[in-house]
Amino acid sequence: MTLLSYLRRFRMAPLALLVATACSASSPPPRVEPPPASAAPGPASSGAADSPTGLLSEEDFKALHQLRADKAPPARGQMVDVAGTQAYLSLPQNAKAPIPGVVVIHEWWGLNEHIKHWTDRLAEDGYAALAVDLYGGKVATTPDDAMAAMKAVDEAKGLQTVRAAHRFLTTDARIMAPRTASIGWCFGGAWSLKLALNEPELDAAVVYYGRLVTDPAQLKAIKAPVLGIFGNQDKGIPPEVVNEFDKALHDAGIEHEVLRYDADHAFANPSGERYNTKAAADAWDKARRFLAAKLKGQ
Repeated sequence: MTLLSYLRRFRMAPLALLVATACSASSPPPRVEPPPASAAPGPASSGAADSPTGLLSEEDFKALHQLRADKAPPARGQMVDVAGTQAYLSLPQNAKAPIPGVVVIHEWWGLNEHIKHWTDRLAEDGYAALAVDLYGGKVATTPDDAMAAMKAVDEAKGLQTVRAAHRFLTTDARIMAPRTASIGWCFGGAWSLKLALNEPELDAAVVYYGRLVTDPAQLKAIKAPVLGIFGNQDKGIPPEVVNEFDKALHDAGIEHEVLRYDADHAFANPSGERYNTKAAADAWDKARRFLAAKLKGQ
């Protein structure tokens, strides 16, 4: 399937607008300025963010995620074993080791065809992309199933899996990644941050609207530059929480950039009802540039 036919299938805007797969970017939407230092603490201080659904009830969280029936293009990679779990590996065509690697972490639906397609897109950019499966083979198609799968994830086992995926990228003979990154969306965004907190050899982390850590003392464990991508209309990760995260990273001395869009939660998921073409395209363009700079020195 050609890129143009894929874009038409998802009823996206013309190719010129979709810098998600091109080098030019649309003008970034307005940013939200952080509150004054004297402002009252936001909801993140309440401790509610420790739950799997962040600041929202389960029903409100499920309402943020609705899956469309659109199909992604056929996957081009292969399933591989990573420390006793299955993962989806996509390699650049005709590339030889060493190849920079990216750990890809699915959103709350699981390792579905859309995540595999995003993994293929990263491979097209010259990365060995490895999408983990934290649901043990389960792929949700309803919010109730996704909620149950997300709540069933064992944190210790999940951390073992994402770290094993990182190790796979650095040791597999086809890859031997000299530099590595992580990227994830929503549930996966939180895990991308978690990998950065627990893997000192990681060279970059992209966090799409995932549950955040706002304690500078904890964030000091991060060695990798962080790119955070958020929607100002997101009720699960609202602007005031993003402000706390931004400030905490600054206070911890972590190299980072925070992007904010006039969009809702899950705005970068083309298989979801809240997909925002313009915001998603600009965010993907900036994520690509970030990865190229940190993994390829471009």
